[in-house]
Amino acid sequence: MTDGAAPRPVRVLLADDQPLLRTGFRMVLGVEDDLDIVGEAGDGVEAVELSRRLLPDVVLMDIRMPRMDGVAATRAIVDARLPVRVLVLTTFELDEYVVGALRAGASGFLAKDVPAEDLVTAIRTVAAGEAVVAPRILRRLLDRFADVLPDPAAVPPPVLDTLTEREREVLIQVARGLSNAEIARELSVSETTVKTHVGHVLTKLRLRDRVQAVVLAYETGLVRPGK
Repeated sequence: MTDGAAPRPVRVLLADDQPLLRTGFRMVLGVEDDLDIVGEAGDGVEAVELSRRLLPDVVLMDIRMPRMDGVAATRAIVDARLPVRVLVLTTFELDEYVVGALRAGASGFLAKDVPAEDLVTAIRTVAAGEAVVAPRILRRLLDRFADVLPDPAAVPPPVLDTLTEREREVLIQVARGLSNAEIARELSVSETTVKTHVGHVLTKLRLRDRVQAVVLAYETGLVRPGK
């Protein structure tokens, strides 16, 4: 490969039980030079099988599918430690299935009627290792469906004790839906410092992104619903 060559396209797997929707997504994504549709799955079982075989960068995963739903399929992909990220699609933003998918390891979620440019941006973002979910929407989700989260008292002792006091403070602010800039103002530190702390939190707790950090903060009782 020569210097200056174009980067490899993001490989995308479409998983939705409605052929018409898959066709629509293919039409939207197919015009993007940096996105490559490598396969389509009509249910969760097929999504997992194709993820293992094709190793896409991103799976665009419908939540409700026959044989295996998107939550179980996401969990299977994550548990298999495949180098694959999952972006969940849902009809309803505040959906308890979305909470399940995020807990299972999805890197974010989008409404099915999201504008085409937002869908394309989200796929690129997830492929780059970032999460796609507005922190405040995630918090609303977790507040509303707190009953699907485990009782903190029943959760095994977490590794939160590996965090410094300031890292714990940053994790709490992340879980409350604050951006890095807002956390910087709240804690009277620079935004660069906050980014560093967030990176340390993710590394120490072995989390892939901020979504998982927020879910963990709720699961362990570090942040309580509605607080």
